[in-house]
Amino acid sequence: MIFVSEGLQKAYEILLIGALYLLGVLLFFCILRTIRGPRVADRILSVNMGGTMTITAITILAVILDEGYLVDISLLYAMISFLAVVVLSRIYRGVYLARKDAARRDPAEEDRESERRGQNVS
Repeated sequence: MIFVSEGLQKAYEILLIGALYLLGVLLFFCILRTIRGPRVADRILSVNMGGTMTITAITILAVILDEGYLVDISLLYAMISFLAVVVLSRIYRGVYLARKDAARRDPAEEDRESERRGQNVS
């Protein structure tokens, strides 16, 4: 850590460890939101929030332990978390658009189209 008095350094450690405990509790609630939903958008948002809290926890650990490589790990984790949320969002968007398109189509119209093509409709 930075060169400060011993009492101030102890106060910083207590503050940072308290922040880690708080992040742990909040991460637990994010995991609950991911499991319970109710919508897919809520789940994606909670995964993103959990990733952000994990990055913050790793960075706080880097300060407490005075290890610079942990900051590099948190940056890598941030990139991976960002890519995961982008991929999940694109998958969700594709499924949403497919459902919307299927709901918009009229089933009777699909039967007429398949008859025109010469397919057997059951």
